[in-house]
Formats: sequence, structure tokens, C-alpha cells
Amino acid sequence: MEWFESLIATIGNIVWGPVTLILIVGTGILLTFRLGFLQIRDLPYALKLTFSKSDKEKKNKGDISHFQSLMTAMAATLGIGNMTGVASAILMGGVGALFWMWLAAFFGMATKYGEAILAVKYRVTNHKGEISGGPMYYIEKGLGWKWLAVLFALFGFLASFGIGNMTQANTVAGALSANFDINPWITGFVLMVLTGIVLLGGIKGIGRVSAIFVPFMALFYLAGGVVIILMNITEVPAAFALIISEAFNPSAAAGGAIGMAIRYGVARGVFSNEAGLGSAPIAAAAAKTDYPGRQALVSMTGTFMDTIIVCTVTGLAIVMSGIYTGHGDASSLTGDAFEFFLPGVGNYIVIFGIILFAYSTIIGWSYYGEKCFGYLFGDHRTIIYKVVFVGVVMLGAGLKLELVWNIADIFNALMAIPNLIALLLLSGVIVSETKKFQEVRKKERLEVKRKKMAS
Repeated sequence: MEWFESLIATIGNIVWGPVTLILIVGTGILLTFRLGFLQIRDLPYALKLTFSKSDKEKKNKGDISHFQSLMTAMAATLGIGNMTGVASAILMGGVGALFWMWLAAFFGMATKYGEAILAVKYRVTNHKGEISGGPMYYIEKGLGWKWLAVLFALFGFLASFGIGNMTQANTVAGALSANFDINPWITGFVLMVLTGIVLLGGIKGIGRVSAIFVPFMALFYLAGGVVIILMNITEVPAAFALIISEAFNPSAAAGGAIGMAIRYGVARGVFSNEAGLGSAPIAAAAAKTDYPGRQALVSMTGTFMDTIIVCTVTGLAIVMSGIYTGHGDASSLTGDAFEFFLPGVGNYIVIFGIILFAYSTIIGWSYYGEKCFGYLFGDHRTIIYKVVFVGVVMLGAGLKLELVWNIADIFNALMAIPNLIALLLLSGVIVSETKKFQEVRKKERLEVKRKKMAS
């Protein structure tokens, strides 16, 4: 068995190696320049779209609202990557890794925009009247490469049971067992029931639950982090200065290598926000929207909120605490940092945050896996997937899953390769659709101005 574990570890290092990370960031850089730094120019409008309601939106083609679509995607992306992932980046690459995490997220916003615009443009309506979309559809319809679309769907289907199911259930069970002495199998049963109830409602049920659950859990965690930052507001400038300084001139504590800071900052950033992996556009395709560009802007905000906001709060708490020096456990570092500032409370904020984030990931990934399964075997058979997925939740809660984590990481990386190929080859389509929507926005602004002058 040891040889197999060693083989999996080797494959994991290859698929998540420099080539893949350069390809992910490089795609974001290319799209950023081709779109004229859209993530800066249109971010205010994108945030307004995300959090505002429109009667017009209800009439558009799609299954769920802009906001529900974003929350479904964020249900999958907000997770232990925002806590343990940030801690791991700091321990392995030094505090400077946070800067490279931000930079990867900045370019990742353009990638997430590109994924969503293609997802909406090439989406289809299945026999149940539901929307299906994502990389498998824009690879097949945009590039005409059915074989590559099948590969993406296969990797996504398999990844949903690992990174999106068993490992998350195991994380919840482990946290409850260690802190409250709750039997993992009991946790698994409860998770299985809760997951099953949500899945029975389909994407509309997932969207409704995510629209309530995700903001609540994010605000719960952020509240603790913001309190810490406000309590130590005078130390924040020094923390930012240290992060930027260490990004380009790492100290001996970080191994003295800028390459380590870049590697772990980029890798953990991608793990956190999933920009380029091809998962989020599956949810984006279901949104009620009139133009691909409108939903793409909404999807783009997910990377901003996930990494620029949530990961930054985690990172600042760790850096200001100073306890990362000599700390050897990424899984407990964030909790220890919160506890350092909020004794008796901080660790529980992180524990409950992990539980909520991990459960939301199960919900979000169930939809991704269902759509990949439906593409491979037909939408009329997705009930099989749902039943198996729900059952695996309980199984994952009670087993030791170190090997499953590593295998899941491989499938997650393998999803990215077909998706990135499509994004690069269809970048012209992304630019074309963006220009069309910019013309629509120009007309909308003129119409608003005309109405104001008339009144």
C-alpha cells in the first residue's frame, strides 16, 4: 500500500506542479489584458448586480437568480481553503505567500469571468426543462472536441465524491469528534439526511438554501475576524507591510526563497477560489440572465469575496498574532490565532466555521457532480448519482481519508487542464461577447440618463 500512496503523492506533485499553476495564472493574465482589466473597471457594477434584485431578471431564461447562482458557486469554494489553506500557505511559503495569493486572485477574477461567459453562451436545456452548462458544454459546442468534454465531465464527476464529499464530511466529523466527542458515524448520518433533503429540491432547492446558508456562514466567520482586526487596527498597516516585504524578500523563516512564497501562495489561492478549475461555471450556467456578460460579472465577484476578503481576514489574524513562527500544524494555526486574540471564543469560531464551510461545499459540489454525471450518462439518470452521493457522505464521515484527499486533489487538477485549454482557444469568443454586453450597458446608461432628464 505504501508504494501506491507514494505513487499518488508523486502524481499529485506533477499535476499541481509549476506547469499547471503557470497555466492557470497565465490564462488569467491573458484574459485580463484582452478584457482591458475588466476586474477593476467593472467591479462596482458587478457587486451592484450581485446584491440587487430586478423584476426583469425573473423573466430571463434560467433556473435560479444571479445571487443564488453565485451563492451556489461560493458554497463550493468557501471552505477549509479559506482557513487551513491560508495557514498552510503561510507555514510553507512565509507570510509573503499572501501577496501572491492576492495576485493570483486578481487575475483569477478575469478567468472566472471568462468561464461564466462561456457557460451561459453555450448552455442547453435538458429534457426536464432545467439548464445544463459548464466546461463540458463549451468544450463540445465551442471547440467541437467531444472527447475533451467527456474527460472534463469524468474528472469532475470523480472529484465530486472526493474533494466535494468524503473529505468534507470527514472534516466535519473530525471537528465534532475532537471538540465535542460526537461519534463520527452519528455526524455522518445527520449530514447524510441534511444533504439528501437539499438535493431532493434540485438546483432550485440548492439555490434557495445556498442563498441563506452561505451569507450566514460567511458573516459568522468574518465577524470574528473583523473583531480581531478592529481590536488591533493599529497593527494592520505593519501586517500589510510585512506581507508585501516578505513577498519579494523572504526571511530565513520562510526558507529564504521567493519561489516558495509564489508557489504556495498561488496554489492555495487557486485551491480557495477554484478560478480556472471549471467548477463554478456549472453553477453560473443556471442563472436567470439576459446576456452572458451580465452573469459573468456576477461570477467574477465570487473570487473577489472568497480570496481578497475572506482569505485576507484569515491571513491578517495569523500574521498579527505572530504565532506562525515555529508553528507546525496548518490545521490548527487559524484556530490558535483566533484564540490568541479572543481567548475562550476564537477557536470555536473557527471550528464552527470549518463545519459550516465544509457542509456548504458538499451542497455546492453535489450540483457540479450531478451535471457532470448527467452529461456522461444522461440527465434522466441523475437520481442514481444523487442517491450514491448522499450515501457516500455518511461513509466519508467515518473513514480515514488521507489517501482520498490526495486522489481528490489529482482529479481536481485534471479538471483544470481541459477547461484552461478551452478558455485559451475560446478567448476570442469571451472578448466578442464582452464587447456586445458593453454596448448593451452603454445603451442602458443612456436610457437611465434620458429618463432622469425627462423627469
